[in-house]
Amino acid sequence: MNRTILHLDLDTFFVSVERLLDSRLKGKPLLVGGISDRGVVAACSYEARVFGVHSGMPMKMARNLCKKAIVIKGDASVYTRHSEIVTQIIQESVPVLEKASIDEFYADLTGMDKFFGTYKYSSELRQRIIKETGLPISFGLSINKVVSKVATGEAKPNNQLKIDFGYEKSFLAPLSIKKIPMVGEKTYQTLRYLGIKQVQTIQNMPKNLLFNVLGKNGILIWDRANGIDNSPIIPFSERKSISTERTFDSDTIDVHYLRNLLIAMTENLAYQLRRGKKLTACISVKIRYSDFQTYSKQLKIPYTSADHLLIPKILELFKQLYQRRLLVRLIGVKFSHLVHGNYQINLFEDTEEAINLYQALDKVRMKFGDRSVMRAAAIGTKSIGRMNNPFDGKPPIILAHRKA
Repeated sequence: MNRTILHLDLDTFFVSVERLLDSRLKGKPLLVGGISDRGVVAACSYEARVFGVHSGMPMKMARNLCKKAIVIKGDASVYTRHSEIVTQIIQESVPVLEKASIDEFYADLTGMDKFFGTYKYSSELRQRIIKETGLPISFGLSINKVVSKVATGEAKPNNQLKIDFGYEKSFLAPLSIKKIPMVGEKTYQTLRYLGIKQVQTIQNMPKNLLFNVLGKNGILIWDRANGIDNSPIIPFSERKSISTERTFDSDTIDVHYLRNLLIAMTENLAYQLRRGKKLTACISVKIRYSDFQTYSKQLKIPYTSADHLLIPKILELFKQLYQRRLLVRLIGVKFSHLVHGNYQINLFEDTEEAINLYQALDKVRMKFGDRSVMRAAAIGTKSIGRMNNPFDGKPPIILAHRKA
């Protein structure tokens, strides 16, 4: 039986989420990513791409190419939340799902033609995602992952394409070799030096010739150019850890600032745990110094998702780890060993008032954004959260916490 593989890709995902949150951004050139000179473009709108901007480009270069672009730092937690909504819709609709990234999915629909038309079913799934999330999404449908992924790229923006069985080679033939997954800039230049521009040229080449030039990767590229791919769908499993880190615009030795930044990071990650109904049993802190030497330290703890228990542990790890007294380039926090569960009251330390406070604060965050309420120590760290204030100019609620 021939396989039927569906590839779904949320179009310019970060940009689309930003426009969903602020309709004034529609139709305007938009850049999402690091806003400093060290920053890079994480995503850009089609309006910015016409100026030569692309993801992975230094933000400084992108700004020079597209001077009218609106730059937004973005918020990973916001994008994760929207991705989870899309994931849930797809997961409950297909037999086997692989989540390749935050905005990219594969599904195995093999055998469903006996009961449904897979193209019609995929179309209805795509329309459901658009209707329920407001996010544009494209798909490609074929006998394998490679052809489906390329088909999705050809379908964009916000469209769909099916490649019928037996037409894989003819579909790929006229395309640029850049369209083949795994052909990066270096491989592209190597192939161009050989006079290879279109996929059809590779299709007509002996396989061993490409092996002589590119080694084992040459064999894989030849197979993909000919529409051959037997890679399986890897069933989606939930993440076992969450983390956040910050690379500074200028290396710092301000210990007070570093501690406050760790508090902000821990507070945000703890909220993500509670929102996802998860608990962590292992925490870690990472430091990268100005000489690029990187160190980390972890600690196993009782399962929890409470800020007031996690923050002191994180600060203690930082105290043990920060020994070199050098300028710091990067700092990060990670929670691992995640399990499903809700925070349980600690009979020796917690009060009903404290639990009610957490619930109230999380309701505010759910309604107005992750940074709408925070500890006083976290104010001004700019470590997490959106560039635009979710209150449209109104200040966040400040939670003073003596122990923090």
